[in-house]
Amino acid sequence: MIDYFLQHLWQAWVLVSLACLILELTNGDLYVLCFSIGALCAMVASLLTDSIVAQIVVFAVCSLLSIIFVRPVALKWLHRGDKDRVSNADAIIGREGRVSATIEAGGYGRVAIDGDDWKAQAVDGNPIEKGIKVRVVRIDSIIVTVEKI
Repeated sequence: MIDYFLQHLWQAWVLVSLACLILELTNGDLYVLCFSIGALCAMVASLLTDSIVAQIVVFAVCSLLSIIFVRPVALKWLHRGDKDRVSNADAIIGREGRVSATIEAGGYGRVAIDGDDWKAQAVDGNPIEKGIKVRVVRIDSIIVTVEKI
């Protein structure tokens, strides 16, 4: 069994590479992607030599080179100058929606934005009737502040 594993070590490197790719999907920082590239290089090395030490050295060197050279290029290509990328609830600021429950004067109502229903208040405190289009001005916790369009 060990002989089979040692003769087909390239399969283990492929599994390491796939595991790194799956982990990258949960992270998104592109560091784990570099280890996946290193594992693919080690797989090629395992096809050329039986030395496990050589394969580990190839893995380490290629992973490091990927972090230095591949990751910055991938970040520039994938994020294309979005230094102020907003995420989560902050991404809703500036979006348009429709009032789904009348916003009372000085009180709250509901606004439907992209299929989600948010608790909302008017920016000026005036009532906004159901069905009116609004734009999100800011968000405080789970309450959006909107203005009529």
